[in-house]
Amino acid sequence: MSLIQLSGNLLFAAFIAYLVATFLIGGSIKGAKEDGAVKRANRWGQLAIIVTIVGFICHLSYFITRWAYSGHAPVSNMFEFTTAFGMFLVGSFILIYFMYRVTALGLVALPIALLIIGWAAMFPREVTPLVPSLQSHWLTIHVITAALGQSILAISAVAGLLYLLKVVDDKKKGKERFWLEAVLYFLVVIVGFIAITVGFRMAGYEAQFAYVDKDGLQKEITYNLPAIIGMNESELLTEGAMEPLFNVPPILHGVKLTTVVWSIIAGTILYLIIRLIFRKRILAMLQPLVKKLNLSLLDEIGYRSVLIGFPVFSLGALVFAMIWAQEAWGRFWGWDPKEVWALITWLFYAAFLHLRLSKGWEGRKSAWLALIGFAIIIFNLVVVNLVIAGLHSYA
Repeated sequence: MSLIQLSGNLLFAAFIAYLVATFLIGGSIKGAKEDGAVKRANRWGQLAIIVTIVGFICHLSYFITRWAYSGHAPVSNMFEFTTAFGMFLVGSFILIYFMYRVTALGLVALPIALLIIGWAAMFPREVTPLVPSLQSHWLTIHVITAALGQSILAISAVAGLLYLLKVVDDKKKGKERFWLEAVLYFLVVIVGFIAITVGFRMAGYEAQFAYVDKDGLQKEITYNLPAIIGMNESELLTEGAMEPLFNVPPILHGVKLTTVVWSIIAGTILYLIIRLIFRKRILAMLQPLVKKLNLSLLDEIGYRSVLIGFPVFSLGALVFAMIWAQEAWGRFWGWDPKEVWALITWLFYAAFLHLRLSKGWEGRKSAWLALIGFAIIIFNLVVVNLVIAGLHSYA
């Protein structure tokens, strides 16, 4: 077995371990509600953590073996970066667990990691030579540190979501209930993306288009989903395939926009099916699992995660990124979309800490800020990487 096959198997083993651990955590929380079953629930929770650690070791081994095979850190494309982000997220959960012993964090952190790994699997997995701008040790330092910082910041959103699941009244209409359900809907959309992509991939769907890129060059591109949005001046080359409804200017990417639209369509259909089957909102389905959580502890975890993650992110996404940019492109800052959104992320979490320390924004307000911060991180990962053209478009 080659190193690349071994790394793929290790990633799959990590995925299975995280899935099993999620069910074990869910079972431990539900079991703890029954009289006389608290000790048994604690044992299930401890087993879940052990399985999570085993999964993380497999995930880390995947990362190391892929690195050994390729000769460079596996963070240079969307598949590699996203799987690394999922690994760091689980590692951050394990770290915070041993600080606070709150197993319930895994009820959100592990499913998010599963979604991230599943989403990563939709991208090409081939190991390719690095373009010149990526052939730098500063790239490795920058990307790994930035991803680690983002993963620790994401734990604040995990704690914030659990906090809001407990305090927001599902039976009372209001903005909080609407937006919290919207967050859960977005998670279903990611599942929809995975389902729709796997479905068309299994069907072997492909459609070739010719288009004109931002430099005025004629190129070809393959759609693996029926084209809803076309590339700049696109022309269908595959007979019988779907024509796009409209084309976009060169600054946008029609294939990736099409993927986003199909994800929303599939996710919406899946969300409606869940609502029809269970006859209740997802919020109402999850609330029984968080009844016994300590709100003060969740608030403390959310705050502490930002305190730890913010300086790590600052180093990776700004300081080390500027050093790499100077080496790769001869300037520290160039207002590239990725650079701009990294700055927006940094400013948001700086404002988070200011509001928390100076204005006393705790509890509900802090939880909502944590969710908004994670939304900014995901926007950077998804929209900025996949839709907006820039110097980072190689990913």
